[in-house]
Amino acid sequence: MIQRSLEQVILSKLFLKKAILLMGPRQVGKTTLLQKIFQNNPDLFWLNGDELDVQNLFSTFSATRFKAILGSKKIVVIDEAQRIDSIGLRLKLIIDTIDGIQLIATGSSSFELANKVNEPLTGRKWEYKMYPISFSEMVTYHGLLEEKRMLPHRLVYGYYPDVVSNQGNEKEILKQLSDSYLYKDVLLWEQIQKPDKLIRLLQAIALQLGSQVSYHELGQICGLDSKTVEKYINVLEQTFVIFRLGSFNRNLRNELKNSKKIYFYDNGIRNALIANFNQVEARNDIGPLWENFLISERIKHLHYTQQWTNYWYWRTKDQKEIDFVEESNGIITAYEFKWNPKSKVKIPKLFLEAYAGSEYKMIHPDNFEDLLL
Repeated sequence: MIQRSLEQVILSKLFLKKAILLMGPRQVGKTTLLQKIFQNNPDLFWLNGDELDVQNLFSTFSATRFKAILGSKKIVVIDEAQRIDSIGLRLKLIIDTIDGIQLIATGSSSFELANKVNEPLTGRKWEYKMYPISFSEMVTYHGLLEEKRMLPHRLVYGYYPDVVSNQGNEKEILKQLSDSYLYKDVLLWEQIQKPDKLIRLLQAIALQLGSQVSYHELGQICGLDSKTVEKYINVLEQTFVIFRLGSFNRNLRNELKNSKKIYFYDNGIRNALIANFNQVEARNDIGPLWENFLISERIKHLHYTQQWTNYWYWRTKDQKEIDFVEESNGIITAYEFKWNPKSKVKIPKLFLEAYAGSEYKMIHPDNFEDLLL
């Protein structure tokens, strides 16, 4: 159940004299994807950045020695490259001094790769993200009808490959995944000194899902100052745990300009953090869960289909709100997400008048595939 469109994109970028960077959370299948693409390829040279001898190889790096180690191999994969110090400079040196090879690096931390790779590799890379399994992948796997039947299950347990593949063990797997996120990636790499407060911060964000967030308020809940809260949120975003959605504003004085909402890339991780795996019929947070599912899945869809789209939410000071706003090719589309298809929705005339020509759509369980396929 690998993202086939991403596989095709990577294949189309081979040997164009640029590195390919594949980033995303641990355990979403980055390694599996590359192994599938290059299986039985005699030109493949694979390095694992988690291994100490590989880290040491790059710590005293020289292009001459690397050429000797590489031999006749033409495809170099550096898995978990963020674990290697100064990896950006090392990748740049390989690209600039060794002709005729394809360099591919994966990482489960965008801030490590971004801080150490982006500047040295300006103009020398293709960069892609990989997420947990998407709704569209599952539709391809076993059909639209079957996947729509699984919707209540996905809202609770999410789309991590191990979760999807091991029905009946979802809770245990999600507990292990959430621990891996918090302790291995975030706490280890950023040397965060207060892990208990970081966990409380994540739990507070999970409980405020779909609502505006205040760094000051979150700090009061967790016992952290606002600057530390913002730092931790940056780290959590760059390790693909959460993402922020800014507010759309252009024409109206009373539009909120600097507010943000925070969502999780996966519903299962969110529910694991608050230890709530109740089924949808027994939940009082089905609205936020539905909203998180649709927005995270929409982002996957836009990325995998290479649609260049900006997105926000919209709210005014007098509480008028739209869940999700997109702009693509000059067209603005506003989406309202409702779990109950029979819900009555008042079309926001203020928004439609302020942004003439914009479209407005209500998304519910009977039609959500239109947004995600």
